Amino acid sequence: MGWQGARSALIGRTAELDRLIAVLDAADGGLAGVALLGGDAGIGKTRLVTELAERARADGFAVLVGQCAELGDALPYLPLADALRGATGELSAAIDARPVLGRLLPGGGDLGQESTSGLTQQQLFGSMLGFLSVQPVLLVLEDLHWADQSTRDLLVFLSRMLQTERVCLIGTYRTDDLHRRHPLRRVLAELKRLPSVTAVELSPLDRGEMTDYLVTLGGTDARMMGEVVDRAEGNPFYAEELLEAASDGSSITDDLAGLLLSRVELLSDAAQGVLRGAAVAGRRVDHDLLQQVSGLENLAFDDAMREIVSRGLLRLDGEYGYAFRHALLQEVVYTDLLPGERTRAHAEFARLLTLREGAAAELAHHYLAGHDLAGALAASVEAGRRAERLGAPAEAHRHFDRALGLWDRVPDAERLAGIDHVPLATRSAVAAADSGDNHRAISQLRRLPPSAEVTERLAYFLSDTNDEEGAIAAAHAAVEMAPEGPVLARALATYARALYWSERHDEVEPLATQALEVARAAGAADAETSALITLASLAALADDIPRATGLLACATAESSGNLAIDLRAIFTYARIQYEYGDLGEAAVTTDRGMRLADETGLNWSTYGTDLRFLRFLIHYVAGEWDLAERVAAGFGIRVGTPSEATLSSFALFVEVARGLPVVEERLSWLEPFWSSDALVSYMAHGLAAEHALWRGDPEAALEHVDAVLEKLSPNDPAMIRLSTTALWALADLGRASEADGFLERARFPTVIGPGSGVRGPMGPEGLAWLARAEAEWHRAHGRFDVEAWRAVVEAFDFGFVYETARSRWRLAEALLVSGDRDSALEEWQRAVKDAASLGARPLSTALEELGRRARFVSVRSNLLTSREQEVLMLVAEGLPNREIGERLFIAPKTVSVHVSNILGKLGVSSRTQAVAAARGEGLL
Repeated sequence: MGWQGARSALIGRTAELDRLIAVLDAADGGLAGVALLGGDAGIGKTRLVTELAERARADGFAVLVGQCAELGDALPYLPLADALRGATGELSAAIDARPVLGRLLPGGGDLGQESTSGLTQQQLFGSMLGFLSVQPVLLVLEDLHWADQSTRDLLVFLSRMLQTERVCLIGTYRTDDLHRRHPLRRVLAELKRLPSVTAVELSPLDRGEMTDYLVTLGGTDARMMGEVVDRAEGNPFYAEELLEAASDGSSITDDLAGLLLSRVELLSDAAQGVLRGAAVAGRRVDHDLLQQVSGLENLAFDDAMREIVSRGLLRLDGEYGYAFRHALLQEVVYTDLLPGERTRAHAEFARLLTLREGAAAELAHHYLAGHDLAGALAASVEAGRRAERLGAPAEAHRHFDRALGLWDRVPDAERLAGIDHVPLATRSAVAAADSGDNHRAISQLRRLPPSAEVTERLAYFLSDTNDEEGAIAAAHAAVEMAPEGPVLARALATYARALYWSERHDEVEPLATQALEVARAAGAADAETSALITLASLAALADDIPRATGLLACATAESSGNLAIDLRAIFTYARIQYEYGDLGEAAVTTDRGMRLADETGLNWSTYGTDLRFLRFLIHYVAGEWDLAERVAAGFGIRVGTPSEATLSSFALFVEVARGLPVVEERLSWLEPFWSSDALVSYMAHGLAAEHALWRGDPEAALEHVDAVLEKLSPNDPAMIRLSTTALWALADLGRASEADGFLERARFPTVIGPGSGVRGPMGPEGLAWLARAEAEWHRAHGRFDVEAWRAVVEAFDFGFVYETARSRWRLAEALLVSGDRDSALEEWQRAVKDAASLGARPLSTALEELGRRARFVSVRSNLLTSREQEVLMLVAEGLPNREIGERLFIAPKTVSVHVSNILGKLGVSSRTQAVAAARGEGLL
């Protein structure tokens, strides 16, 4: 594998390639140009030049490529000689006609001495200029950072003298090899001021581009690719080598290690020693600390650092420190150390860091690497505490986990840590949950001896994973074990929460009320907030929204001391506002929660994730789909953790409804999580079923529904939408015999559990889905019930733009069957308008088909392509070609072609006639 060998699209490099092509096109038109292409080793320069060369050959250019070598001035004009060896045809004859050029070829003589003569160089340069005027030429000089003085002189000469020749000159160089005194620096500065020179510098690829590139190389494991992307830091060659190494079970390939170490070996012995010390410190190191470890005096250390920095191995980082230019360079230098060297260096860093405040994380690392396990344990616990205070739960969990791993190997661990084993393990589990890994938290807690505190936390996290049975059992056990006071208050609040979704709903309010009383008496603010949330949720179920919002306003007024519970309170507040149709207030509350999650590092906690989804959902329901897509842009496709998979599945709402091609890719990455995560399974299978229905495959839709049915509790409100989707599929198939069972499934959550008739009314969206289930059931039995579909439209019309439009589609169909054509047309037109404003292409297609069958639109509507339809709509607005092009991101010439096609298809001769004809045909 090689970056330059990957024949996939130039991921992340199209803008840079376009700039190079512009220079080539100008040369083709008789305006010679020069492009200087810079970037770190492996960043993709050769791949770009290779692509440009293919384009040049297709345009009739001769392509000459010369490679500089790491030989200094020993062989002058080496890249030019290398390039001339590739000359054929007219260019070969032109070399024969110019003896000075011929002497650069094998057997042609030696210019090594003569090239220092001004006359000889002048003759050579003149001959080269004439040679390049013979035919169109792309001349590439690779790796100019190794160029000799004569080649640099030639580069300057050609850049200044090439004018009307059909020549494109490309020079590439490594920016990471240009130390401060490198002779090419002056040349580049001089050339970049010339109007004929285009400077292109390749920056690292971003995470999305890197992941796309790894996929083209055959990467499939999301976790492995995530690690490769992190380590490669935007460098495609590094990523390719790391992917190969990971596939072979190693850390780094020999080729990559050799490439990186070759630059280190150019340093003096003193500088190499300092760099090795920096590698032991990690990616970044403090100036004073590094000098102390090096043992060098001020002047000697400054000389060594100047050498290292000038060669681009370390860069200045802040006011008093340095950082490795690339993390892999630090890794290979560190790996190259002998075991004894590492241990001694780590011990010295640990000794020096003990004198500094706030260095617990670094200290723990050096203690562990220096085999001081006792010091590593104590420092790890302190680092975890500090990470907690800074709102970094993932880091806190990592530090606490490292301390727990050392616990049995260190005598007197409790004294060193300042905390007992069980409380430390509990804090580690809480940190894991706060970072979004509830399963890890549950696993840790289950390994601990049972106690009221541990069992209560276990019950709480089991509730977050929808393990109703496990949560109830653990919460009951916690209440039985808990002494009077804060622990009992938390256990009671968690027990009430665990029972909330169960059939034992009559027990919830007394438990929550008791929890509230005990919490207030014991001063347990977190338990008080938890109890208030449950009581507010009960009030909302009873349709007592003023009481529910009042309780939640109280619960969210001040921090409870537990950020996860604070986020749960804000989310519940926003959810109730959303479910009862107050989308504006729900948006404000959700934004508040998202800010808190972001500020405290809880973005990936259960409710940090839920708040982001709710913000997306508010945009989705309100019909603000462009904003929804903007939010969903942060829901990664290539997922590796349950939290990432959960957010990714939410993005399918808009992507399926808009018929975006990314749906299939997103589903393929979510599939590994379908068996282990009930929420991801419901979201992904449910929306995959809708996707299949839009594509005319109701059998596949039913398979998706069947795959998730057993994962949902029968009284889960999500069952209503899932059953409705199944009824849609059965109606399309005409299989009425199976419809009754799914209608019963849809009705069941309204009879048992939260939102049932026993406990209070459902929210407007749940009732709307139930109404649609009833209407689809009629359709499955061959009945187009107008009143049933009218009830669905009215139910969704609380502000759910898309579902209202989708229901109007079916209502229009039912009205047509009933013979009420005028009402059908009215409903159809409203649905068409809303579908178009949303960009809901599958729905628009279905409406177009219904319109053709009903003769609401002309059968000629399929004459225009989708792009021509877009152009026609803008022509109807009176926009000129330039503005249409800006709107659609296409060239004015392309717009002109589309307009000509539209005129021809409609049989008219002017734009005005086209608009009139289109309106008459029902195309607008």
